[in-house]
Amino acid sequence: MRVLLATDWNQGRGGAEVQALLLRDALADAGDEVRLLTSAAGSAGDGRAEYVAWSHEHVVARALVQIVNPFAIAQVRRARRELRPEVAYVNMFAHHLSPALLHALGDVPIVLAVSDYKCVCPLGTKLLPDGTICRERAGRVCLTSGCVGPLHWLRDRPRYALLRSGLARARRVVACSAYVASQLAADGIAAEVVLLPVAPPGPSYRRTPSATPSFLFCGRLDREKGVEVLLRALARVRQASPAVRLCVAGSGPLRSELERLAHALGVAPAVRFAGWLDPAAVEQELARAWALVAPSLWPEPLGLVAPEAVVRGVPVVASAEGGFAETVEPGASGLLFPNGDVEALAACLLDVARGAAFSDHAVVPGALEAARARHDVARHVAHLRAIFTAARERRV
Repeated sequence: MRVLLATDWNQGRGGAEVQALLLRDALADAGDEVRLLTSAAGSAGDGRAEYVAWSHEHVVARALVQIVNPFAIAQVRRARRELRPEVAYVNMFAHHLSPALLHALGDVPIVLAVSDYKCVCPLGTKLLPDGTICRERAGRVCLTSGCVGPLHWLRDRPRYALLRSGLARARRVVACSAYVASQLAADGIAAEVVLLPVAPPGPSYRRTPSATPSFLFCGRLDREKGVEVLLRALARVRQASPAVRLCVAGSGPLRSELERLAHALGVAPAVRFAGWLDPAAVEQELARAWALVAPSLWPEPLGLVAPEAVVRGVPVVASAEGGFAETVEPGASGLLFPNGDVEALAACLLDVARGAAFSDHAVVPGALEAARARHDVARHVAHLRAIFTAARERRV
């Protein structure tokens, strides 16, 4: 099958970008002819994209291309001429490629993958300015609640009109979690749940927990990821267990601010800001960690860091609302706490540090096996190829 993969490529390689390359390779291994169309804002598919549409992270440039990106339209037309795709698998498009991408595909069958909230939230996070989760349907409330300003709100009128008409062109819509599917359904968008795959442990991976309590955060250093909550919880934990250490693996706009907060809280000697790490280095950190901590404020659409840790036998302490609740089984593969609750997170960390939870620093074997089966790459690709075939044949 000839498959066109289309997705934004943001600066700083995140879960969506890792997924795109993982899927591209897996589909090619299954015998499909696969080409990648993406934006130029980041690394453009780590240099592997055949079709690259101009974009930029500058706020003015993004404000323009997010409505209609003419460069994306041109690249889609080129891909249609050269590849003659039998199906287009479209993931993120709202940040750079624009909803016009969906219209430019013409009669090419579209399978739309939804792995964030951009289709139903102008910020894409479902977070209010005070850090709590939004329960409202997008509309004028986005303006009155202070989530967006008047110009942003007005700019989004034509943008979301295009997005809605583009969604109607998709033959199948797949959501990365039941939580995301529920948010889409609340906005009148029907989607089926297709959990994302994760790469299995590398051949040299061996679980070797450190001698003293050690936690790992891995992700972007943005507000919604909740690292501030984690640092405040760590300060409480160290009062009872001074040996606790934390590695923060990731980069982002809040790094300097978070480093200052660590100093202000008196936990800087116990926190190592490691920056962005490649997958092999992340595995080394996971091998040593007593648990991975995922303290997101927003309801993570899925939160790939959780299953990536669990399939490597590492327990996960994660925020409860969102996709983490679908990949972390309390008491078997991790612990869950209310989003943004510093005291509850501190209690979970202290339980792990004292051995009251996961005293052997390992996921329960049954949960480990279930996670590996649930997020198996070959299983996911087989499911996705069946969806592609149905979409191509106009079956629902």
